[in-house]
Amino acid sequence: MIGRLASVALGLLIAAGAVAATTNELSDTEIQGRQLARQICERLEQQPAENLTNTVVLTIRDGRGRHSEVSVLVQTTADATRWSTTYETTAGSNQAVLVVIHEANRQNQYQLYNSLPPALHSPELLIGNETMIPFAGSDFWVADLGLEFFHWPAQKILKHEMRRGRACQVLESTNPNPSPNGYARVVSWIDNETLGIVQAEAYDAKGNLLKEFYPKSFKKVNGQWELQEMEIRNDQTGSRTRLEFNLKQRD
Repeated sequence: MIGRLASVALGLLIAAGAVAATTNELSDTEIQGRQLARQICERLEQQPAENLTNTVVLTIRDGRGRHSEVSVLVQTTADATRWSTTYETTAGSNQAVLVVIHEANRQNQYQLYNSLPPALHSPELLIGNETMIPFAGSDFWVADLGLEFFHWPAQKILKHEMRRGRACQVLESTNPNPSPNGYARVVSWIDNETLGIVQAEAYDAKGNLLKEFYPKSFKKVNGQWELQEMEIRNDQTGSRTRLEFNLKQRD
């Protein structure tokens, strides 16, 4: 769930509905939750100073224990008004191209191409719960690559506690219109110092644990710590996917 999902592409905006209610109608924990979500979004929404190209390997183990790998080219491009990240599989049977577009004061836009090359086909435009589908056959959904749960209007601080050796705020994000097979709520342990995700758990509409997100390792690149490896486990199918960035020093 993912440094500029982490360091490469994951800019976020709070949805317009997130500010619809006045603070007078919210509890202190809800006000604090929205403030924290906004802080996270502001940090991740910072437009990159330059265009970036990186590679990612998705290592997938399905519920039967079978392993496969998908290589993905990740390109981040920016202009004066918006920036986008393109995830393009480079080989294999699950070929796809996903474009996530970030623009000030607008929700993320998702364009998915399941037929290649993209220049010869029109994209499928995904919104809301439509983003809760696998990317390239992995446990990473389109929604995960955009961290859509930070867009949801309902955000609440549940508690403060240590998790994986870090002091965290526990943030609950609730989907206002959950689908039967998607995320109804996500609980995230947010590092107090970095505002990074230490761990996250996603639950379905019945309240059952659906997925667990674990950042596994980080690497210092040009003086900044960036996410190098992350794993998502699907507790209902028994599958898991490890995402690993090929992080390089930039000139």
